[in-house]
Amino acid sequence: MREFKPDVLVVGGGPAGLSAAAEAAGAGADVLIAEGDLHLGGQLVKQSHKFFGSKDEFAGTRGFEIARILREEIAQYGDRVSTMLNTTVSGYYPDEKLVTAMIGEEEYVHISPQRIVLASGAQERLIPFPNNDLPGVYGAGAVQTLMNVYGVVPGKRVLMVGAGNIGLIVSYQLLQAGVEVAAILEAMPRIGGYWVHAAKVRRLGVPILLRHSIVRALGDSVVTGAMICELDEKFSPTGEAWKVDCDTICLAVGLTPSNELLWQAGCKMKYVPFLCGHVPFRDKNMRTSNADIWMAGDVCGIEEASAAMIEGRIAGMSAAASLGFKVSSDNFEQYQTRLGNLRAGEVGEKIRLGVSDVMVDGWEASA
Repeated sequence: MREFKPDVLVVGGGPAGLSAAAEAAGAGADVLIAEGDLHLGGQLVKQSHKFFGSKDEFAGTRGFEIARILREEIAQYGDRVSTMLNTTVSGYYPDEKLVTAMIGEEEYVHISPQRIVLASGAQERLIPFPNNDLPGVYGAGAVQTLMNVYGVVPGKRVLMVGAGNIGLIVSYQLLQAGVEVAAILEAMPRIGGYWVHAAKVRRLGVPILLRHSIVRALGDSVVTGAMICELDEKFSPTGEAWKVDCDTICLAVGLTPSNELLWQAGCKMKYVPFLCGHVPFRDKNMRTSNADIWMAGDVCGIEEASAAMIEGRIAGMSAAASLGFKVSSDNFEQYQTRLGNLRAGEVGEKIRLGVSDVMVDGWEASA
């Protein structure tokens, strides 16, 4: 059995993980990235839309191009950054400080890092309804993977459930690919995503039905349609349901942090609705209550990829500093400022409230 002993293990090769690896390696640490997919970049490789924000956060750059930029950044550190693709990190054993992982389906390995940056991202939420296991029912991430990674459209006519940013963006990408979007359903009384995304699909004739949801999928062996209905103020069905013709149902109803390793590590956790699930307490350096583990990105609260990249840089730099590698305090302060700017204003209010609920001054203090 092979065993790896990096200075820093980064779990996840998405925007947060790649940013953490770049900072840790830049400080001089030997870094190992364990990524479950067949490529680095995470969700960025699926994202063809241009990012918002400032120049520092790649404003005006498409997601897949940002993934390439980050890959090129870590490549400059040569052998200081190693990568294991198609690798599932399966467990963490606190007493031995041991991480176990499977490379593909053949090789089981041990990893004994001095420090860990957990950037494992999030998983899609699903909602229960009759026939939701029929072929033709997808999560939005699966639809993005089919279209933007493999060049395959999921169907000819799609019903989108969820009008957050993901639902709106994927709807627009479907339209660009020549797929008809029958409607976008949203259970809330308002659109959850940015108005600029909503305006694009509305201009193309796609109805966005607020206070509506799916009742059941229709079909015997594949999706042939869906029954939908209006919701009252308590989110209960009201009035008669009606049929929408479609061959695909796409669920964009939110994400939840992939936090299993944090539980295994004994990190102090709390359920925070504004952050979309159970998340760890953290200090400003992104360090958890387990002194050997930092985290960044959606695993510590669902947010934009721009924030994930900055959190990754803070975590990677802090993890390297804890091992005695020299880092720039000016860079750290700059990253903190940029993160604060991203969360400023009305849009970031819920994130600020959520983070404040699990922020500690330092682990020498009572959390």
